[in-house]
Amino acid sequence: MRRLRFSININAPKGEVWRAMLDDATYRQWTSAFQEGSYAVTDWKQGSKALFLTPAGEGMVSRIEAHRPNEFLSIKHLGTVKNGIEDTESEEGKSWAGAVENYELREKDGTSTLTVEMDVSDEYRAYFEETWPKALGKLKDISEKQRRSESPKGRRSA
Repeated sequence: MRRLRFSININAPKGEVWRAMLDDATYRQWTSAFQEGSYAVTDWKQGSKALFLTPAGEGMVSRIEAHRPNEFLSIKHLGTVKNGIEDTESEEGKSWAGAVENYELREKDGTSTLTVEMDVSDEYRAYFEETWPKALGKLKDISEKQRRSESPKGRRSA
């Protein structure tokens, strides 16, 4: 496994970025960069199970290792899901076991910096190196659009 790292600055407070990252409707939007129709089945609480799935029932079975709202989320992958069935025993399922995906969010002067670290095998490295920046770009657009839509109309900046 190799750890990849991606980072993006988002012109929105970290609470808005966090909501956009984890709320079901917006999660589905930004993760569509990985697979159209992707979704998560979890309550995002520490220790909870998480399924990251495509509409075809393919994906990952994982556990939320840590969740500090608006700051840090750590996901530990346990195996794969094929045709809706969790697999932690086959070679493919075991190949993801123990891989970690971390999200760290920091804010300074109303701009948030989201850093994602993810363990991947060489087989998937090029895919994630290409796709993560696209996904983070979508999350940035969603977060900044939410900020603009929530701003009072007619408000001017100094």
